[in-house]
Amino acid sequence: MTQSWDARQYADRARFVSDLGQPVVELLAPVPGERILDLGCGDGVLTKRLLDLGCEVVGVDASEDMVRAAREIGVDARVVNAGALPFVGEFDAVFSNAALHWMGPPEPIVRGVTRALRPGGRFVGECGGRGNVAVVIAALRAALMARGVDFDRVNPWYYADVEEYRDIFDRLGWRILSLELFDRPTLLPGSLADWLETFAGLFLGSVPPADRSTLLDEISARCAPALRDAAGRWTLDYVRLRFAATLIRL
Repeated sequence: MTQSWDARQYADRARFVSDLGQPVVELLAPVPGERILDLGCGDGVLTKRLLDLGCEVVGVDASEDMVRAAREIGVDARVVNAGALPFVGEFDAVFSNAALHWMGPPEPIVRGVTRALRPGGRFVGECGGRGNVAVVIAALRAALMARGVDFDRVNPWYYADVEEYRDIFDRLGWRILSLELFDRPTLLPGSLADWLETFAGLFLGSVPPADRSTLLDEISARCAPALRDAAGRWTLDYVRLRFAATLIRL
């Protein structure tokens, strides 16, 4: 099973994802005329920023709805499985924001990126890292376990640590320019239930529809002491893994 995405819901509830991606664009330092692959482009809002900077950009995503939304704003977006990238020696850079942790273990992804790049190309990305949304995960695990659901069976998230990426980059012929894991508490625009309905569909879909509202309330209650302030605002315990690397060997 894979997470399903609603581009309109994403735009309403998760615009902070692309808004917080600007530091990753700055790390990429795109040059006008470069050909760039946006890996996990979503609805294309951040991809469009690269286009506006004068780059030639292709966006790929596994969600047909997201790709459709990206095309509507002028992005060359394609439905592609990130684990089987079809490109060979085509790009100057690959860029990814808030997407790699949806794609499973990173080695197959980095191998595909390696094939897609020209010699000397670079890979710049940010994703959820080890420890991301740990409070939410603990609450989800407990609530689902109480319902007889195996959390690990339905979990779509893979939060790697820097050591895993460092090992992969070293073995595949990359020079690491920067690689860090850092806390980034993230204020949500709405409720935790909104966030769960947007990003945790596989978990919610593992229980009967009649139980989903109760499940959302239970998870929110478990998380509130750590993540909700006195004004009712939710701040999630995001941990991000950010990197930049240059391909030195094919």
